[in-house]
Amino acid sequence: MSADEADLPPREAMDFDVLIVGAGPAGLSAAIRLKQKAAETGSDISVVVVEKGSEVGAHILSGAVIDPIGINRLFPDWKERGAPIETPVTEDVFLVLGPEGDLRLPNWPMPPMIKNHGNYIVSLGAVCKWLGEQAAELGVEIYPGFAASEVLYDENGAVAGIATGDMGVGRDGKPTDNFVRGMELRAKYTLVAEGARGSLSKGLISRFELAKGHEPQKYGIGLKELWQIAPEKHRPGYVQHTFGWPLDSRTGGGSFLYHYGDNLVSVGFVVHLNYANPYLSPYDEFQRFKTHPAIRDVFEGGKRIGYGARAITEGGWQSMPDLVFPGGALLGCAAGMVNLPRIKGSHNAMLSGIAAADSVVDALAAGRSHDKLGDYEKAVRTGDIGRDLKRVRNMKPLWSRFGTYIGVPLGGADLWLNTIISGVGLGFTLKHGKTDAAATGLAADYKPIAYPKPDGKLTFDRLTNVSFSATNHEEDQPVHLKLLDPSVPIAINLPEYAEPAQRYCPAAVYEIVTDELGQPKFQINAQNCVHCKTCDIKDPSQNINWTCPEGGGGPNYAGM
Repeated sequence: MSADEADLPPREAMDFDVLIVGAGPAGLSAAIRLKQKAAETGSDISVVVVEKGSEVGAHILSGAVIDPIGINRLFPDWKERGAPIETPVTEDVFLVLGPEGDLRLPNWPMPPMIKNHGNYIVSLGAVCKWLGEQAAELGVEIYPGFAASEVLYDENGAVAGIATGDMGVGRDGKPTDNFVRGMELRAKYTLVAEGARGSLSKGLISRFELAKGHEPQKYGIGLKELWQIAPEKHRPGYVQHTFGWPLDSRTGGGSFLYHYGDNLVSVGFVVHLNYANPYLSPYDEFQRFKTHPAIRDVFEGGKRIGYGARAITEGGWQSMPDLVFPGGALLGCAAGMVNLPRIKGSHNAMLSGIAAADSVVDALAAGRSHDKLGDYEKAVRTGDIGRDLKRVRNMKPLWSRFGTYIGVPLGGADLWLNTIISGVGLGFTLKHGKTDAAATGLAADYKPIAYPKPDGKLTFDRLTNVSFSATNHEEDQPVHLKLLDPSVPIAINLPEYAEPAQRYCPAAVYEIVTDELGQPKFQINAQNCVHCKTCDIKDPSQNINWTCPEGGGGPNYAGM
């Protein structure tokens, strides 16, 4: 305890059987399954979920086309219950884009696992909101607007719960007149389901060496706009994916475009964060993509009604860390369970929540607590999740090594081999090698990219789009983006990498400005942060540490 903390009032504490961090698909599925199992056995299991967003679903961002395997297992009667899963995929299109034209790939040679028939187009935020309602009806306590800012440990070093962040702390780090002390939530088991690059997950992986013996985790940044388009252009159930232009063959990524709901189209762009060119701007590549002749007509006569960005785990099977630690486990995207070729992770997130809950129920029934849930680890690696990830394990490294036009076909061949001989494929597992931060090249080896000026109709500047994410942070709160060494951005990142933070950030958080002496200064506009975590991942000096701001802050995605 620091001297400043010693002057604060003690935290109030509450005890539960199970504490879950994050009200996403993984965390809510775990909470629901725990209560379902408790009802089946006539036992009483107390479950609490803490969520940093202002409400359940506020920080959820995904495409999203979902595989219903998870929801089928959790609620076989989900249709009768009124789940907001209403638009089945009716058409699946794959395009390769060039600067002016496009080539549609035939569907018949596609490996079956990446086809989308049988899946549904949804707002994942709406699905999570519905799951939260189901969980509350079962007796789960859900605390939105409370950020889990600190892990608590017992005398043996096992995870014993979390502490929520203090509220009403000023920018100077001192309590204001509105100060409210955080709470300690203690539990026999703590399930961490924060999503990609969560701050608690990052600390737990380091403390317990969970990544030892595994490849480094890989990431992409996903940028998304929600549009309401002209009714005559709407094709409910239409799913389109592209790769190629505007990215070069050495930069991985692609787009998605999904029609659903009330003339709604989700359009998004993913850039793999192992790109080398420090002048590349994922946000501007997304805006440029929308101007392609094969794309832009969809949006003419429509209006953009939402925007957001989020990091995506892409490392897959070989990058998934050990999942359990004394007192708890990592769930879903906190552990990197996204299937990259399918561009899907919510199904595995839900399955992981179910598997973790089953393991916890057995442990509690045996009178255990604060130990490792080894059967959860086994269930993930040998069950549906493991099979899903193992089959696609070589797609990402092949794409990274050989580029889009060679690596993707090679990856497709491996997927077919995995279909024919399940889980075997090429017969070996390729390595990723380096982190995304380490993949960043020196500015001297590249030329700046001149991006077109936004037109305000089809393409938009960052700040205008951020306003469509409903992002808000208290102006006076401490900056939650921490620099390990404040001198690094100007002394190292600017001369060596042209300070890429001002380009990889999709929310104009980072700027190089000139101070009163005419010298460059690194400015952090933390109030713009949409909590994508890209800075924590891509900074070449690994000097930025993303931490949770005051609970309830950040984006408030509606229908995303």
